[in-house]
Amino acid sequence: MAETSARQWSVTAADGVAPTSRKRHGRGTLHQYLIALTAVIALVTMTAVSSGNGVAQAAAAPALNQAAMCEDTEREPQEKPESPTIGDPVRDGKFEFTVTKVVPGVEEIGGDYGDKAQGQFILVCINVENIGDESQLFDGSAQKLFDAEDREFSADTAAAIYLEESESFLNEINPGNKVEGIVVFDVPKNVEPVKIELHDSVFSGGVTVNLARS
Repeated sequence: MAETSARQWSVTAADGVAPTSRKRHGRGTLHQYLIALTAVIALVTMTAVSSGNGVAQAAAAPALNQAAMCEDTEREPQEKPESPTIGDPVRDGKFEFTVTKVVPGVEEIGGDYGDKAQGQFILVCINVENIGDESQLFDGSAQKLFDAEDREFSADTAAAIYLEESESFLNEINPGNKVEGIVVFDVPKNVEPVKIELHDSVFSGGVTVNLARS
């Protein structure tokens, strides 16, 4: 028995490693292997989780886009455009009207031999084109002016006579022709016009143009 132990010791000693030392070395190697294996498993798990999150996010994106599309289709309708204003062509019957300018606060027309306003003259400059196929009478008295209280004011055709360029007193316009007219209104001094209703005749439905200052 003693000889066997001595032989084992001699073989181990010949290798240069003590028995206890070799045992410990083998146990340390196994421990390092387990640590490395655990790290690899953890890395694989994290990669899988990250990939899973990426798939979840990619799948959720179409749902968000779909929700946005549904929101767009259910959006409230846009407000209707405001009524035509100065510079916008409008039509009534055989005439196309374009209000080009409004001149308030005129006290008299025609000088010493003209006409003086009861309150103030408001001059509405209008281009009138006959878009029909027969002549049509442009009558300034068919036009109506309104203030913020929706009071209606008639044109002063008598005062318009003193304006050589008014072209608004019973002016016959042939098809395709255009005139630059001025319609005159005599209104109180504190009145500010907000709209004018234009007619190709006293019997037409008329079209409204906004004159209010923005």
